[in-house]
Amino acid sequence: MGIFSRTRDIIAANVTDMLDRAEDPAKMIRMIILEMEETLVEVRASAARTIADQKEMRRAISKLETAQANWTEKAALALSKDREDLAKAALVEKQKAADMAAQLESEIAELDEALHASEEDINKLQAKLQEARARQVSLTKRMEGAQNRARMREMYSGERTRDAFSRFEMLERRVDLAEGHAESLAMGAQPKTLEEEIAELRMSDQVEAELEALKAAQGKAKPKASEEEGGA
Repeated sequence: MGIFSRTRDIIAANVTDMLDRAEDPAKMIRMIILEMEETLVEVRASAARTIADQKEMRRAISKLETAQANWTEKAALALSKDREDLAKAALVEKQKAADMAAQLESEIAELDEALHASEEDINKLQAKLQEARARQVSLTKRMEGAQNRARMREMYSGERTRDAFSRFEMLERRVDLAEGHAESLAMGAQPKTLEEEIAELRMSDQVEAELEALKAAQGKAKPKASEEEGGA
Protein backbone atom coordinates (compact mmCIF):
# COMPACT_ATOMS: atom_id res chain seq x y z
CA MET A 1 0.00 0.00 0.00
CA GLY A 2 1.38 3.44 -0.95
CA ILE A 3 1.95 6.08 1.66
CA PHE A 4 -0.77 8.38 0.35
CA SER A 5 -3.46 5.70 0.06
CA ARG A 6 -2.58 4.46 3.55
CA THR A 7 -2.74 8.03 4.86
CA ARG A 8 -6.20 8.48 3.38
CA ASP A 9 -7.35 5.20 4.94
CA ILE A 10 -6.11 6.25 8.38
CA ILE A 11 -7.69 9.69 8.11
CA ALA A 12 -11.00 8.17 7.02
CA ALA A 13 -10.93 5.49 9.73
CA ASN A 14 -13.26 5.78 12.70
CA VAL A 15 -11.17 4.95 15.74
CA THR A 16 -14.19 4.40 17.97
CA ASP A 17 -15.78 1.90 15.59
CA MET A 18 -12.49 0.02 15.23
CA LEU A 19 -12.16 -0.29 19.00
CA ASP A 20 -15.78 -1.39 19.40
CA ARG A 21 -15.20 -4.24 16.95
CA ALA A 22 -11.83 -5.27 18.38
CA GLU A 23 -11.50 -8.32 20.61
CA ASP A 24 -8.62 -6.65 22.46
CA PRO A 25 -9.23 -2.85 22.43
CA ALA A 26 -6.00 -2.09 24.32
CA LYS A 27 -3.90 -3.99 21.76
CA MET A 28 -5.85 -2.44 18.87
CA ILE A 29 -5.33 1.12 20.11
CA ARG A 30 -1.57 0.50 20.45
CA MET A 31 -1.47 -0.78 16.87
CA ILE A 32 -3.48 2.22 15.64
CA ILE A 33 -1.17 4.68 17.37
CA LEU A 34 1.94 2.90 16.04
CA GLU A 35 0.53 2.92 12.50
CA MET A 36 -0.33 6.62 12.73
CA GLU A 37 3.09 7.54 14.12
CA GLU A 38 4.88 5.60 11.38
CA THR A 39 2.69 7.11 8.66
CA LEU A 40 3.18 10.60 10.09
CA VAL A 41 6.95 10.12 9.95
CA GLU A 42 6.73 8.93 6.34
CA VAL A 43 4.48 11.82 5.26
CA ARG A 44 6.84 14.35 6.84
CA ALA A 45 9.83 12.66 5.21
CA SER A 46 8.04 12.81 1.84
CA ALA A 47 7.26 16.49 2.39
CA ALA A 48 10.91 17.14 3.26
CA ARG A 49 12.02 15.46 0.01
CA THR A 50 9.51 17.56 -1.94
CA ILE A 51 10.82 20.78 -0.39
CA ALA A 52 14.39 19.72 -1.21
CA ASP A 53 13.36 19.01 -4.83
CA GLN A 54 11.77 22.45 -5.10
CA LYS A 55 14.92 24.12 -3.83
CA GLU A 56 17.00 22.24 -6.38
CA MET A 57 14.58 23.21 -9.19
CA ARG A 58 14.68 26.87 -8.18
CA ARG A 59 18.47 26.81 -8.32
CA ALA A 60 18.22 25.25 -11.79
CA ILE A 61 15.75 27.96 -12.87
CA SER A 62 18.14 30.62 -11.63
CA LYS A 63 20.92 29.10 -13.71
CA LEU A 64 18.63 28.92 -16.77
CA GLU A 65 17.68 32.55 -16.36
CA THR A 66 21.37 33.43 -16.29
CA ALA A 67 21.89 31.30 -19.41
CA GLN A 68 19.05 33.11 -21.19
CA ALA A 69 20.67 36.45 -20.44
CA ASN A 70 24.01 35.14 -21.73
CA TRP A 71 22.44 33.86 -24.99
CA THR A 72 20.73 37.20 -25.48
CA GLU A 73 24.08 38.97 -25.20
CA LYS A 74 25.68 36.49 -27.58
CA ALA A 75 22.88 36.97 -30.13
CA ALA A 76 23.34 40.72 -29.93
CA LEU A 77 27.08 40.36 -30.40
CA ALA A 78 26.57 38.10 -33.42
CA LEU A 79 24.18 40.61 -35.02
CA SER A 80 26.66 43.40 -34.42
CA LYS A 81 29.17 41.38 -36.41
CA ASP A 82 26.67 40.66 -39.17
CA ARG A 83 26.42 37.01 -38.18
CA GLU A 84 22.69 36.56 -38.23
CA ASP A 85 23.08 32.80 -38.36
CA LEU A 86 24.94 32.82 -35.06
CA ALA A 87 22.42 35.23 -33.60
CA LYS A 88 19.56 32.87 -34.53
CA ALA A 89 21.42 29.91 -33.04
CA ALA A 90 22.00 31.84 -29.82
CA LEU A 91 18.29 32.75 -29.66
CA VAL A 92 17.37 29.09 -30.18
CA GLU A 93 19.51 28.15 -27.18
CA LYS A 94 17.93 30.96 -25.20
CA GLN A 95 14.48 29.56 -26.04
CA LYS A 96 15.52 26.09 -24.96
CA ALA A 97 16.64 27.50 -21.61
CA ALA A 98 13.37 29.41 -21.30
CA ASP A 99 11.35 26.26 -22.06
CA MET A 100 13.27 24.26 -19.46
CA ALA A 101 12.75 27.01 -16.89
CA ALA A 102 9.01 27.08 -17.64
CA GLN A 103 8.83 23.29 -17.27
CA LEU A 104 10.55 23.51 -13.92
CA GLU A 105 8.18 26.28 -12.81
CA SER A 106 5.27 24.03 -13.72
CA GLU A 107 6.74 21.14 -11.74
CA ILE A 108 7.33 23.45 -8.76
CA ALA A 109 3.66 24.46 -8.89
CA GLU A 110 2.62 20.81 -8.88
CA LEU A 111 4.91 20.15 -5.94
CA ASP A 112 3.37 23.12 -4.13
CA GLU A 113 -0.03 21.49 -4.47
CA ALA A 114 1.40 18.20 -3.19
CA LEU A 115 2.98 20.00 -0.24
CA HIS A 116 -0.30 21.70 0.56
CA ALA A 117 -2.05 18.31 0.48
CA SER A 118 0.70 16.83 2.65
CA GLU A 119 0.29 19.64 5.17
CA GLU A 120 -3.45 18.96 5.37
CA ASP A 121 -2.76 15.24 5.75
CA ILE A 122 -0.25 15.91 8.53
CA ASN A 123 -2.75 18.10 10.39
CA LYS A 124 -5.47 15.46 10.04
CA LEU A 125 -3.11 12.68 11.06
CA GLN A 126 -2.03 14.63 14.12
CA ALA A 127 -5.69 15.16 15.05
CA LYS A 128 -6.36 11.43 14.61
CA LEU A 129 -3.26 10.59 16.63
CA GLN A 130 -4.38 12.92 19.41
CA GLU A 131 -7.81 11.25 19.38
CA ALA A 132 -6.23 7.80 19.50
CA ARG A 133 -3.97 8.75 22.41
CA ALA A 134 -6.94 10.20 24.29
CA ARG A 135 -8.81 6.96 23.70
CA GLN A 136 -5.76 5.04 24.92
CA VAL A 137 -5.72 7.02 28.17
CA SER A 138 -9.46 6.42 28.59
CA LEU A 139 -9.07 2.70 27.88
CA THR A 140 -6.14 2.43 30.27
CA LYS A 141 -8.13 4.06 33.08
CA ARG A 142 -11.15 1.88 32.36
CA MET A 143 -8.96 -1.22 32.31
CA GLU A 144 -7.32 -0.26 35.61
CA GLY A 145 -10.75 0.39 37.12
CA ALA A 146 -12.04 -2.98 35.92
CA GLN A 147 -8.97 -4.77 37.29
CA ASN A 148 -9.32 -3.00 40.65
CA ARG A 149 -12.99 -3.94 40.84
CA ALA A 150 -12.13 -7.54 39.97
CA ARG A 151 -9.50 -7.62 42.71
CA MET A 152 -11.99 -6.18 45.21
CA ARG A 153 -14.60 -8.77 44.24
CA GLU A 154 -11.98 -11.48 44.59
CA MET A 155 -11.11 -10.17 48.03
CA TYR A 156 -14.64 -10.24 49.42
CA SER A 157 -16.15 -13.09 47.41
CA GLY A 158 -13.23 -15.10 46.07
CA GLU A 159 -12.14 -18.61 47.01
CA ARG A 160 -9.29 -17.43 49.23
CA THR A 161 -11.59 -15.13 51.17
CA ARG A 162 -14.17 -17.88 51.62
CA ASP A 163 -11.43 -20.23 52.89
CA ALA A 164 -10.23 -17.59 55.36
CA PHE A 165 -13.71 -17.00 56.73
CA SER A 166 -14.27 -20.75 56.96
CA ARG A 167 -11.19 -20.93 59.17
CA PHE A 168 -12.51 -18.05 61.28
CA GLU A 169 -15.74 -19.94 61.77
CA MET A 170 -13.80 -23.04 62.87
CA LEU A 171 -11.85 -20.96 65.41
CA GLU A 172 -15.05 -19.39 66.68
CA ARG A 173 -16.51 -22.88 67.09
CA ARG A 174 -13.49 -23.95 69.12
CA VAL A 175 -13.83 -20.89 71.36
CA ASP A 176 -17.54 -21.62 71.80
CA LEU A 177 -16.72 -25.19 72.85
CA ALA A 178 -14.09 -24.02 75.34
CA GLU A 179 -16.47 -21.50 76.88
CA GLY A 180 -19.21 -24.14 77.00
CA HIS A 181 -16.87 -26.52 78.78
CA ALA A 182 -15.97 -23.89 81.38
CA GLU A 183 -19.59 -23.05 81.97
CA SER A 184 -20.52 -26.73 82.26
CA LEU A 185 -18.09 -27.19 85.16
CA ALA A 186 -20.12 -24.76 87.23
CA MET A 187 -23.34 -26.58 86.50
CA GLY A 188 -24.85 -28.63 89.40
CA ALA A 189 -23.02 -26.68 92.14
CA GLN A 190 -25.45 -25.98 95.07
CA PRO A 191 -25.45 -22.54 96.66
CA LYS A 192 -24.39 -22.35 100.33
CA THR A 193 -27.11 -22.28 102.96
CA LEU A 194 -27.33 -19.71 105.71
CA GLU A 195 -26.29 -22.28 108.30
CA GLU A 196 -23.19 -23.18 106.27
CA GLU A 197 -22.13 -19.58 105.89
CA ILE A 198 -22.55 -18.90 109.64
CA ALA A 199 -20.66 -22.10 110.47
CA GLU A 200 -17.82 -20.91 108.23
CA LEU A 201 -17.76 -17.61 110.14
CA ARG A 202 -17.57 -19.43 113.48
CA MET A 203 -14.79 -21.67 112.25
CA SER A 204 -12.92 -18.65 111.04
CA ASP A 205 -13.26 -17.01 114.46
CA GLN A 206 -12.02 -20.19 116.18
CA VAL A 207 -9.02 -20.36 113.86
CA GLU A 208 -8.17 -16.74 114.55
CA ALA A 209 -8.48 -17.26 118.33
CA GLU A 210 -6.25 -20.32 118.26
CA LEU A 211 -3.71 -18.45 116.13
CA GLU A 212 -3.58 -15.57 118.63
CA ALA A 213 -3.12 -18.06 121.50
CA LEU A 214 -0.18 -19.64 119.74
CA LYS A 215 1.38 -16.26 119.14
CA ALA A 216 0.95 -15.36 122.83
CA ALA A 217 2.48 -18.65 123.98
CA GLN A 218 5.47 -18.18 121.73
CA GLY A 219 5.92 -14.66 123.04
CA LYS A 220 6.17 -15.86 126.65
CA ALA A 221 8.55 -18.67 125.80
CA LYS A 222 11.14 -16.45 124.16
CA PRO A 223 12.06 -14.34 127.27
CA LYS A 224 12.57 -17.47 129.45
CA ALA A 225 14.88 -18.92 126.91
CA SER A 226 16.87 -15.71 127.02
CA GLU A 227 17.22 -15.78 130.85
CA GLU A 228 18.50 -19.34 130.83
CA GLU A 229 21.15 -18.45 128.26
CA GLY A 230 22.26 -15.46 130.44
CA GLY A 231 22.60 -17.56 133.60
CA ALA A 232 24.71 -20.10 131.81
